[in-house]
Amino acid sequence: MKKTSVLLLFLALAILSSNAQRFAYIDTKYIMDNIPEYQAAQMELEEISAEWQKEIEKEFEKIEELYQKYQAEMVLLPDEIKREREEEIIEKERAAKQLQMQRFGQEGDLFKKRQELIQPIQDKIYEAIEEIASRGNYAIIFDKSGGPTMIYTDVRYDLSDDVLEHLGYRR
Repeated sequence: MKKTSVLLLFLALAILSSNAQRFAYIDTKYIMDNIPEYQAAQMELEEISAEWQKEIEKEFEKIEELYQKYQAEMVLLPDEIKREREEEIIEKERAAKQLQMQRFGQEGDLFKKRQELIQPIQDKIYEAIEEIASRGNYAIIFDKSGGPTMIYTDVRYDLSDDVLEHLGYRR
């Protein structure tokens, strides 16, 4: 499958280059690392994440204390009280796991906060890329930060600094 994708990419490049199209690449990681708003958003996300993680850890510590107390008293408790305590511990554990999913799950609070803080910056970058591509008559602009999809890149075609400059940032 990878070989087919690479072959199709090179075929598309060959067809487009025969029509004298221009190609360039950018490094979105480099661009974002040079935007102060992005750095501030990342720091805010890290702080929020650490705070929520502490909150969850405290809940699990409380559960562990309840369990230890239950273990110590278990032999002295009647069966009915044992079941109640076990159910209480299980319910608290379920609630803690639910809180963990609410904060860090796929569509959780951290994901939503990341969208709220990072999406506007990404939109500005994309608009700058579109404008630079249009102005420079580029057919394709690759993003080299997305993974090892480009084996070789020539620095002459890196437009990352142009994007930063267009956004009002100097490097």
